[in-house]
Amino acid sequence: MKRFLLIIVSLVSFQHAFTQTVLTDVLRANRKKLYSNIVRYTINTNLKGALADSTEEDWQDAFRAMELIHYRSPWIDNRIRIGINDLQNRSIDFQRAMLELIYCMYPTQYSKQVDSLLEQTSSTKIFAMCAEYLLIADTSDAGRRSLNEKAFRKQQSATDDPFLKQLEYQLQPNDDKKTPGAIYKFLEKKYLAGNILLISFQRKDRNYPGLAMVRDGNGNFIKDYDGKYFAVPQLARSMTNLPGYLTNGNTPEGIFRMEGFDNSASSFIGPTANIQLTMPFELRPSHFYRNENLSDSDWSLNMYKHLLPENFRNYMPMLQTYYAGKAGRVEIIAHGTTIDPEYYEGKPYYPLTPTQGCLCTKEIWSETTGTLLESDQQKLSGAITKAGGPHGYAIVININDKEEPVTINDILPFLKLAGQN
Repeated sequence: MKRFLLIIVSLVSFQHAFTQTVLTDVLRANRKKLYSNIVRYTINTNLKGALADSTEEDWQDAFRAMELIHYRSPWIDNRIRIGINDLQNRSIDFQRAMLELIYCMYPTQYSKQVDSLLEQTSSTKIFAMCAEYLLIADTSDAGRRSLNEKAFRKQQSATDDPFLKQLEYQLQPNDDKKTPGAIYKFLEKKYLAGNILLISFQRKDRNYPGLAMVRDGNGNFIKDYDGKYFAVPQLARSMTNLPGYLTNGNTPEGIFRMEGFDNSASSFIGPTANIQLTMPFELRPSHFYRNENLSDSDWSLNMYKHLLPENFRNYMPMLQTYYAGKAGRVEIIAHGTTIDPEYYEGKPYYPLTPTQGCLCTKEIWSETTGTLLESDQQKLSGAITKAGGPHGYAIVININDKEEPVTINDILPFLKLAGQN
């Protein structure tokens, strides 16, 4: 992604410092120019060359650009077909990028080629990505049973592999995936006492925005000046919409360490202060658990589980940050956005914008003046500051499978059960 961002930034000038409030890249003329350059250069030009070892990265940059702006054409579809038919002969990085693209934009068209790759790959990550693609391409019980059998055989030679552990849960029937009761346990004052919490309540279908709330170290949820609970919509959907244990997938469920504000140099994130988050394995155990007595080898699933309410300690989705970190996911934060929301007009999450797996809030920039008109990210950072600062934990939890945005009315019953007033 870093190479892709450099290409985009070179096409359109990103002329601001962190202290400035005017961004020239959000002006309407510059957004149009960016879109045109992405289509002309990053997509069409990169895909024009023959697919070879030396051009794989060009093709991968085109894939990510297509995901960003949801762009397709008949000519591009033919180029993707060339890539997919040569998939078994390409590098693992190329295979991963192609699987991300087709999961996002060609979800039912290439089952034969993906099944063939699943059968021959030695990479458990590629195996899991293939299985996830086949799960959406074939929703039948027979298809699920077939994948289960193949995954079981794979596990015999890769015990405790983080990709296969998460895939094992994904392959369970949906009836076996119900969220445990007592979600309110996360909202009780005694839960992770003394820690400031950012809690992001999400739907299982990440096309629908979630809701972020903040709790102070005394266990009280932050309220607005009028006495109502502070809450802002927050999107936990990635551009690929892959499950959270996979690179560039949705924000994983589970617990993150929250430690500090920062500013991003990315022209897609913008200058608004973001909230720094880390998963297990990303830094040191002493950082994640706030215990300087821990050594660098003290990563323990049981230790992680004890950060969860008791009835969630064996609930696989809430272990996802642990396994995602073990599998190598990094650099998931909570941030704002300067991406043109019009790329996603008509989507359930519009005008919020998807990311590469971060938590993202709504920001609206003036296309005529370049100034920030509305920022839920500023509101969120303000609430965290009011709570005592960004030093504690962030928790992402899917509350149910309703196909609608999460609202405060979904959370009020949990708050009542938790004894909050």
